[in-house]
Amino acid sequence: MSLTPHELETYLSALVRGELKIATMIWGPPGVGKSSVVSQIAAAHGLGFVDVRLSQLAPTDLRGLPVPEADGKGSGLSRWYPPEFLPREGRGILFLDEVNMAPPTMQGMAQQLILDRKVGSYELPDGWFVWAAGNRKEDRASVFDMPAPLANRFLHLTVRSDFDSWRSYALGRGLHEHIIAFLTFRPELLHRLDPAQPAWPSPRAWEMASQLHRAGLDTSPAIGEAAGAEFSAFVRLFEQLPDLGEVLRGGGTGLKLPDEPSVRYAAVVGLAARAQNADEAYHAFQWLGETAGPEWLQLYVATLVSKFQAIGQLGELVGLLGRDPKLAELVQGTLAMSEGG
Repeated sequence: MSLTPHELETYLSALVRGELKIATMIWGPPGVGKSSVVSQIAAAHGLGFVDVRLSQLAPTDLRGLPVPEADGKGSGLSRWYPPEFLPREGRGILFLDEVNMAPPTMQGMAQQLILDRKVGSYELPDGWFVWAAGNRKEDRASVFDMPAPLANRFLHLTVRSDFDSWRSYALGRGLHEHIIAFLTFRPELLHRLDPAQPAWPSPRAWEMASQLHRAGLDTSPAIGEAAGAEFSAFVRLFEQLPDLGEVLRGGGTGLKLPDEPSVRYAAVVGLAARAQNADEAYHAFQWLGETAGPEWLQLYVATLVSKFQAIGQLGELVGLLGRDPKLAELVQGTLAMSEGG
């Protein structure tokens, strides 16, 4: 079952709401956001979250260490002392990441925890879900085959990169508007695996690139030389933009939008990313209506709706509906599409 990150979030949320504690395996390429989605689910539902990277553990790290019982009777018995990171109470998600990068002995130990919800003397509390994630062989990750008995006990979900889902996430997280604008212009660079290079574009890498760019540093160490060069060239286009702050304040009369498509992408996404309320959003819509075509208005509204939804400012969207019939139509159409998707 192949899902976008947004669809994966919806599916996993349904498992939580239904209290369906079925072991779930999430497959996908590196950097696509598997662990991010799971951590967001935990936060959204008020659940604890324990992220265990199995590839970095030895069997004793999961099962615990045998310690002789100090009963003074010389019984010769030992008790397995489980690791402190395993949960002992409450409700939450135990997330076993990089499952198939762990060697077979480690996978066998994880199998006991997944299937029996216990390992050694440890038993997982009833309120905890067990989910796992791994990379596929076609992603050229260093993976081991998953034992058939283990695989057969999982639900199997495959997540794929999706620009609309990422844009909503990026706007909600406050990623740099230059990053969002560039990938709106070049969405095929959101995820481009290159096993021959140590750095390549992925949703995770672009988030790192946003931090680097905000600090005035080159983004190539995160996203690779080729994507980094394209991004740097795109950033230089922002010098051709009119004063977006003035447009948002309602002073855009007389300001012109350059005809170059890449500059228009930068302007439209930049306005949506910067708009803080319904007034600023409406001023930008008016200006774009005067200086750009309908396809740019649609892009602006789609980005704006994603942004206000992601940051929980639905009231600002409602405030836009009475401003202009055309704007109301675009907002309602975008909302209907996002709810249907």
